[in-house]
This record gives sequence, structure tokens and C-alpha cells, in this order.
Amino acid sequence: MKALARAFRYQKLPDERGYRGTLLRLTLLAPEFFEATLNGRQPEEVTLPRLLEGVPIVWGEQEVDFTKARQ
Repeated sequence: MKALARAFRYQKLPDERGYRGTLLRLTLLAPEFFEATLNGRQPEEVTLPRLLEGVPIVWGEQEVDFTKARQ
């Protein structure tokens, strides 16, 4: 129970720390998008403002999310 309580507490920390917390969410980016970005080959819709809006946690859903942005 203590571990679950801590997990929920830690989950709230990034939300409470503003921009820093928002940037921390970028660590949830799927490896293929992360690598493409490092190599300068990310899809046009994968921009910093778009990423800061939020990224699905499940990597497979990120592809769907970015595909929707293209349309």
C-alpha cells in the first residue's frame, strides 16, 4: 500500500513543477521517435509544441496520435 501511495504522489510531482515536469514527459517518447528526433528525421508533426501538449504513454498509441495530426 505504501508503494502505491508513493507512486501516485510521484506521478503528481511532474504536474506540479511546471515546465520542468512538462519536459520530463518527453522521456515517454517511443524509441523510434526519440531516435528520429536525435537524427533530425522526425515527422513534421513531431514538434516541441506538439509534444508539450502531451504524449500517449503507450508507444503504439503515439504513432496513431501523430498520424491523426497529419490529417
